[in-house]
Amino acid sequence: MRRILFGFLAAALAAGPALADIRIAVIAPLSGPYQTLGQEIQAGATRAVADINAAGGIKGEMLKLDIADDVCRSDKAAAAATKAAARGDVFVVGHVCAAEGDAAAAVYADKGLLAITPAITANDFTDHRPGPSILRLAARDDAQGAAAGAYLAKAYPGRRIAIVNDGSPYGKALAEAVAAGLNAAGVKESRSDSFEPGAKDYAGLVDVMIDDAIGVIFVAGYDGDAALIARALKSRGSDIVLIGGDALATSEFGLAAGDAARGTLITAFTDWRSKPTATAVASAFRADGVEPRGFVLPAYAAVQLFAAARAATGSDKGGDLAAWLGANSVDTVLGPVSFDAKGDARLPGFEIFRWGTESFEPLPAS
Repeated sequence: MRRILFGFLAAALAAGPALADIRIAVIAPLSGPYQTLGQEIQAGATRAVADINAAGGIKGEMLKLDIADDVCRSDKAAAAATKAAARGDVFVVGHVCAAEGDAAAAVYADKGLLAITPAITANDFTDHRPGPSILRLAARDDAQGAAAGAYLAKAYPGRRIAIVNDGSPYGKALAEAVAAGLNAAGVKESRSDSFEPGAKDYAGLVDVMIDDAIGVIFVAGYDGDAALIARALKSRGSDIVLIGGDALATSEFGLAAGDAARGTLITAFTDWRSKPTATAVASAFRADGVEPRGFVLPAYAAVQLFAAARAATGSDKGGDLAAWLGANSVDTVLGPVSFDAKGDARLPGFEIFRWGTESFEPLPAS
């Protein structure tokens, strides 16, 4: 496998006169409950496009970024993907929710577009992808479950651990992965329950956990429901530890949970801001008043990956671009990135974070 240094774009790709624009797109939830995550993707891709264009584009061709809101709805995602193909976009970075990503991926495979998601963790997204041009930078749910299970077994020996899920594809898959990770570490969960998402409160669920002497609850579900579970625990004065998946890594969780968010643990993606490869770009974001947390830097890297593949192949065909990315490693803000045969990036996966007063930060190394 050859390693391609992205830095060559600043020099080798700048040669020649400006040509036609290369259209690419961000499609992500820019409104609704997951808008914070979509806005992170938009911010990362927007700056990457600006930086590449400032360095001369791709062999004189400038990138033009189209932006669409999929609201984390399947119909919106499929429609936005269809529009992207119709207007000549040759690459899409985005999608946050698994079902919506699946709906859009079918369009990308049919139309021959390269698509890279920084966010979707569902195993099936690549296990059963509709075509080879569908790639992801996000770590898989089974990797998240392994990290969470290993942490729970190590950090809470002797405590009774409950795993609850909201019945969604995301929640069920994550709950199963956490249980598998916990069992692999030699610990059996004390309870495995499901709950109905969208309830007004979860006092009944919390009371069951308290009565059963549960010490730790892993919530495999989304931020709104987890926030109400956290509030119910606080209102009961319970010392049960609440831990959840990456869906709790949103400002909405902090706002909805209020003071109850403090101390909540989450498994979230590697904090790329701390990596030496991201130092310069992260500083540039901060100079513009943007903290590059969450999906900001992965979205930036997704555009870097497309630019390197487009420069090397000269092709707009998703199959050609994906094949090149599958055979080469590209240096990005995340470090060297390559993809396996399924289209999953070979990158570090998840870390454990703790919510503080206003945001979450990585747990100190123990």
